[in-house]
Amino acid sequence: MNRTRSIMQLYGKCWFSRIPTRCFLSWVSDAYHVPRVQRLYHRNIYTRHHISRHETHSMFGHMLKLRGFHGSQSVLLSKILSVEEMFSKPSLQEYLNKVEDEYDASLNSVNTMEGQSHGEEELSQKRIRVSVLRPLVQHIGDLRLKQKELEETEELLKDPDLCELAEMEREACQTVIQDLKQTILSLIIPAEESDMSDLVLEVTAGIGGQEAMLFTAEMFDMYQSFAAFQGWGFEVLEYTPSEIGGLRQGSASICGHLTYKKMKFEAGVHRVQRVPKTEKQGRMHTSTTTVAILPQPTEITFTIQSKDLRIETKRASGAGGQHVNTTDSAVRIVHIPTGVVSECQQERSQIKNKETAMKWLRAKLYSMKLEEETSKRYQTRKLQIGSKGRSEKIRTYNFSQDRVTDHRIGKTVHDVRGFILGEDLLEEMSVSLQQFSEQETLLDILGDNDS
Repeated sequence: MNRTRSIMQLYGKCWFSRIPTRCFLSWVSDAYHVPRVQRLYHRNIYTRHHISRHETHSMFGHMLKLRGFHGSQSVLLSKILSVEEMFSKPSLQEYLNKVEDEYDASLNSVNTMEGQSHGEEELSQKRIRVSVLRPLVQHIGDLRLKQKELEETEELLKDPDLCELAEMEREACQTVIQDLKQTILSLIIPAEESDMSDLVLEVTAGIGGQEAMLFTAEMFDMYQSFAAFQGWGFEVLEYTPSEIGGLRQGSASICGHLTYKKMKFEAGVHRVQRVPKTEKQGRMHTSTTTVAILPQPTEITFTIQSKDLRIETKRASGAGGQHVNTTDSAVRIVHIPTGVVSECQQERSQIKNKETAMKWLRAKLYSMKLEEETSKRYQTRKLQIGSKGRSEKIRTYNFSQDRVTDHRIGKTVHDVRGFILGEDLLEEMSVSLQQFSEQETLLDILGDNDS
């Protein structure tokens, strides 16, 4: 309640400066997650002052400066723990001790059971476990040796003749220790099979009519620019434009190093708040775009039986030239066991459209398989980072406040136009999401997710 009261006092300053109330409440609810402020506002403030819903937003920048937000400064409300903070947790030390004990026990069992005729399956499992744990245990041993070496070096600092040399040695030891700790944390976190996959991107206009389609086109361009920024390949699979230059639905295949790992947290509902080009009275509108990020498996890792497919051809529809409505170039593939459908009419060639539709179908089915496995593995786990599902509202792009806010981690970047260029600011957001995801996974493994 104290936090709510202080925010309402800040609201009073905003009213004195003629900063739009609706703008203020949007900022507070998005950045500080205080829905009760809106209830207080509607009950006590709005009825008293009769504030217009359509006041201009020209003074909001003044409030941002008062609050310490300048330029493209990022505001991160959740905390990323440092390596030292992670290693100070008793739960991590207990986990590392258990790993060493399990490794010693498994190695002992392998040495004891070797050469015996019975227990082949158990022996095979123990060998696999030893090979999995060996890199982590080796790094734990290296860390302890370096820490002991650091203690001995610090003793030498007391000797005036060796002080300078010992100081250099200490700095070198601290650097190695930091690297070893980071590697240990990385080894604890299990790698996801799909992280090394290429991906299929799909953007679809949501609520908001033509404005939603215009925003969807900007989002598609942003991801195309981000792919170029990362040095990835970007192949348009489908692009259905609207009448005024927007995008109803678009999809693309993105390939390159760690594409899915860096892009997977973009999946969900993206919300834009701005005065649209189509708005004649200058009113603020809220529109949405849904983004789907599907890992693209290879034919080796994920196969589809031809007997499970029903392939249909039809004439392409819409604008597109002579081949439209004259040749059966459009392809529709139905996966009979699941009912999943994939269509493509982007190319003039039926063969190319079939290849694209198969690529899209394989991505959909693979994503469903991974989603099922993930839900089984983490059915009791509540993820702060979100489910990466297409129904989840993940981010707001507010043009009047010049901010982009990711609601999962509370990170805000104040340069919306710079963000949708798809370069360093989007990369910064991607890195933060990845760090939070890894930290969340690590804390979950340690059974310490309440901190």
